[in-house]
Amino acid sequence: MNSKVQSLKAFLGQTGRVALVEVAATKGSTPREAGAFMLVSASAIFGTIGGGQLEFMAIDKARQLISLLEGEMAAKRPEGVLSGGTAKAPRTAAATPPGGSAATFPSRGREARIEVDEVCATLDVPLGPEIGQCCGGRVEVLIRPVNATLEQELIAKAEAEEAHLPHVYLFGGGHVGQALAASLSLLPVHAVVVETRAEALEGMPETVETRLTPMPESAVREAPAGSAFAILTHDHALDFLIVAEALKRDDAAYVGMIGSKTKKATFKNWFLKSAEGREAEFNRLVSPIGGNAVKDKRPPVIAALAAAEIMTALVSHTAQMSGSNASEKAMAG
Repeated sequence: MNSKVQSLKAFLGQTGRVALVEVAATKGSTPREAGAFMLVSASAIFGTIGGGQLEFMAIDKARQLISLLEGEMAAKRPEGVLSGGTAKAPRTAAATPPGGSAATFPSRGREARIEVDEVCATLDVPLGPEIGQCCGGRVEVLIRPVNATLEQELIAKAEAEEAHLPHVYLFGGGHVGQALAASLSLLPVHAVVVETRAEALEGMPETVETRLTPMPESAVREAPAGSAFAILTHDHALDFLIVAEALKRDDAAYVGMIGSKTKKATFKNWFLKSAEGREAEFNRLVSPIGGNAVKDKRPPVIAALAAAEIMTALVSHTAQMSGSNASEKAMAG
């Protein structure tokens, strides 16, 4: 399994300087929230701050900063801009950082501002038609070179975020399972594919954890609170066993089973009569996964719909838990 932390370490370990491009502040409607970041080297990028012209501008300035620090540009620090050209004088001298310089870039009536000091640059950009983005808000982007201290901070932050990612357990590595694993690999979740067949785990995305076990239901019991469970094995009896185990977890964010209305009805009869299940538990089951609004049974389509459904459930569960915790703290206080 290749995690995002490993990918981050690999990027930071490459030869050459790297600049951190971070959304420092936002106002109004913007592509990403404050704290979103990307890393830029002379030839590659890692992450995103939302794309569009804002990101292109930030990448360009980051690479200019890298070139400046590497001595590929003029030895003397430019007055006002990072690249060649004539800078307009800043309108407000007080906005210039001490010991630094500032410049504005004309943009058909409104202006994007960049401030530059010895080691960093700040872009203050209105997201309007002037730059080809109509979000309507404003973004402040901080650009700075990555040193050893900042590198360790980024790794520590990524490790903390990864440790708190919601877990999604996918039972079954068939056609839909493979497609769903691929969809989940793109999302901010810790995806785990559980299988009883070794060959079904071949070709899984490298960012997805795989587990080979003769007792897949044991993974349900070991899962952390707030996990999601998607059950789509090659065996209906095995599906029923895993689903019954998952429905016992009242802290699960999502329990979904692939299948038809007939399969769901058969499971309900077995669950209530033979598995000592309760009606309230059964009502938490999502089946078929992905809903029935789109009448398309192709595995990639089912996977896309199911991934969206699972992500929605995880976000809703997290918000619900945060609200409950806030209420408990208020009552305790």
